[in-house]
Amino acid sequence: QVQLVESGGGLVQAGGSLKLSCAVSGRSFNCMAWFRQAPGKEREFVAAIHWSGAMTHGVDSVKGRFTISRDNAKNTVYLQMNSLKPEDTAVYYCAATGGYYSCGDVRRYDYWGQGTQVTVSS
Repeated sequence: QVQLVESGGGLVQAGGSLKLSCAVSGRSFNCMAWFRQAPGKEREFVAAIHWSGAMTHGVDSVKGRFTISRDNAKNTVYLQMNSLKPEDTAVYYCAATGGYYSCGDVRRYDYWGQGTQVTVSS
């Protein structure tokens, strides 16, 4: 059984940092990604990373502040979030695609974690 379990969310002040983790069990995936969804808003694609380490960037608003990485030996993907802003407040989801697609093809992500809340106070 495949499971994606996020951790590392919490409450942080603006300008602070958090590092999210997503531990995967059951199988490994070529493409792993982070998405987020704020209350009343559509889900956003934050970033993705291929098994090789190649990254695909998502929303422009996090470029230069968020970095995705993975440890294949641990079957874990990370999201380092720096210079956090109140508008980064959302539930952050880890996702994986079971097929061999482009990591930027957001329609192909079919395995999801339960999400972890990130709240940035001003």
